[in-house]
Amino acid sequence: MSIRSSISPLLRGTAALSHLSKGSFRITRSSSFTSSIKVSTHRYLSTTTNFKMAAQDTPSGKEVQKDDNVITNWVNPSDKSGEFKRQQSTFRSFISSSPGSEFPPEAGRYHLYVSYACPWANRTLIARKLKGLEDIISFSVVHWHMGPKGWRFVTDEEAEQEDVKGEGVVPHEGRLSHLREVYFGVNPEYEGRFTVPVLWDKKGGRIVNNESSEILRMLNSEFNGLIDEPFKSVDLYPEDLRREIDETHEWQYDLINNGVYKSGFATTQEAYERNVKALFEALDRAEKHLADGTEGPYWFGERLTEVDIRLFVTIVRFDPVYVQHFKCNIRDIRSGYPAIHKWMRNLYWNIPAFKDTTNFNHIKFHYTKSHTNINPLSITPLGPVPDILPRWEEVPAVSFRG
Repeated sequence: MSIRSSISPLLRGTAALSHLSKGSFRITRSSSFTSSIKVSTHRYLSTTTNFKMAAQDTPSGKEVQKDDNVITNWVNPSDKSGEFKRQQSTFRSFISSSPGSEFPPEAGRYHLYVSYACPWANRTLIARKLKGLEDIISFSVVHWHMGPKGWRFVTDEEAEQEDVKGEGVVPHEGRLSHLREVYFGVNPEYEGRFTVPVLWDKKGGRIVNNESSEILRMLNSEFNGLIDEPFKSVDLYPEDLRREIDETHEWQYDLINNGVYKSGFATTQEAYERNVKALFEALDRAEKHLADGTEGPYWFGERLTEVDIRLFVTIVRFDPVYVQHFKCNIRDIRSGYPAIHKWMRNLYWNIPAFKDTTNFNHIKFHYTKSHTNINPLSITPLGPVPDILPRWEEVPAVSFRG
């Protein structure tokens, strides 16, 4: 792959953002997976809407009035610690195959709203594909750019642009403009963050769940009655490994998955150093486990589990984004962690569910052009080239002749 072919989508992405800034489409209402909003007035979609209403046809044509600036307050301005604190998800219902369940598994009933940029949403897309649920659960992808009103859906024209297009990147079928319309359509008094993923009940017009770890578990177990082998036998949370899986998640979530955000969004030197050091200590721990503590290509040897999914979505973004954008630059993955690097590439190149749901354009553009508090000029670095090395290619060594 040539450097020119690798970076040309990035150059097109700059033009796309310039087009965005000229206001050639309406931005009316929206969302953010890191924003917390207090709703003071709310003339909006009713709680029984089926989302066939056009975005501009909200009751009385009135907007919800609120301070949209809080969407980009990744750290509470009044918090002198400078620490990024992730808010808990608020929609926590569960799809269950148990008799009498409020949300039973049904083909065609549920829909996922996701972002290719977001690692938490990426988890659910991987699980959906691993479990063979493509014809059972639909999905749609938001635009990679998060503006003052948060995540938004693409327009018809944008859906075909090279830097934007991908499977599921389509305008909202009900012509909504922003993801937060989905949240307010269910609850006009909603005060939380407009996160992805969102698991949506099309039949009931309700949000089932917006917590990625719980959606992952539902996809793993609750649709087995609707799928055939070999997908039915895929068990990402096997009973005999649950204790070890839960223990692994406990430290990986706090120190790695969320650790990159706590490092990147820190607003004091002390908070940054504390979190970035803890992050790399955790990466050292993961490296040791994959190098010495397992026999096989996965975290638990020959058994693919949700640990591989939850760690992969952070690691695959590490060199392209987190090293430079979030200042996680003590080491990179490809030259500093050979066992993690090998493990990541095995998943990406050998299992289509990982490669097919990873979109480096969305990943790079989202972080570098949405977080203007970190990158005010919205310049997207061209490297690394390529975004991920081929399966058997190693980092070339630098040699010097005396």
